[in-house]
Amino acid sequence: MKISPSLMCMDLAAFKEQITFLDRHADYFHLDIMDGHFVPNLTLSPFFVGQVSKLATIPLDCHLMVTRPQDYIAPLAEAGASMLTLHPETLNGQAFRLMAEIRRRGMKVGLIINPETAPDTMKYYLHHADKVTVMTVDPGFAGQPFIREMLSKITELKHWRAREGLAFDIEVDGSCNTATWRLLIDAGADVLIVGSSGLFNRSADLSQAWGEMVAEINQAQQGLHNAFAS
Repeated sequence: MKISPSLMCMDLAAFKEQITFLDRHADYFHLDIMDGHFVPNLTLSPFFVGQVSKLATIPLDCHLMVTRPQDYIAPLAEAGASMLTLHPETLNGQAFRLMAEIRRRGMKVGLIINPETAPDTMKYYLHHADKVTVMTVDPGFAGQPFIREMLSKITELKHWRAREGLAFDIEVDGSCNTATWRLLIDAGADVLIVGSSGLFNRSADLSQAWGEMVAEINQAQQGLHNAFAS
């Protein structure tokens, strides 16, 4: 499994220490950019992305929970973002144009769908995505309950990818933790975004928290392997 820590959940008082540690262990950094309009919250910004990019060597994936994603492409490219992940609900007839602009600026393209949004919404441009993220909570706030119905959406995307010969990663955002590791892996997840319940609230010692989390994920994978083998 690939792991992407959500930096809106990190301890900002230990910014340098936590970014440096996670940079050695994680596969991506997940940065939530919220405008207070598309979702009722304000979080990280292009300035914050720029501060992370000074320390990070792994890719910076920016999740644009914003009404006008076109306003963020240039600032985030300049800040050092590696991938911009877009909501189909915000593309407003500009999907192909915005995805092309993101690539023109040297970044990869992700798509992310809210719990009530069907994968078919993206069917005409899904093949242009490097990653598709399934929200398993309503977007905007950390710590929300897991929406179990999203497991079938993960599996639907897995089958779609195989049927069409595509190569996008399937990522999960929301309530990736002890209670859901095995469910998400079994459904077809490739990347897990970990936040407060999965990683940061386990221990004040991030190294200990990371070790516990990885051990649980490995155990979940092994359990599934053993179940398939039998």
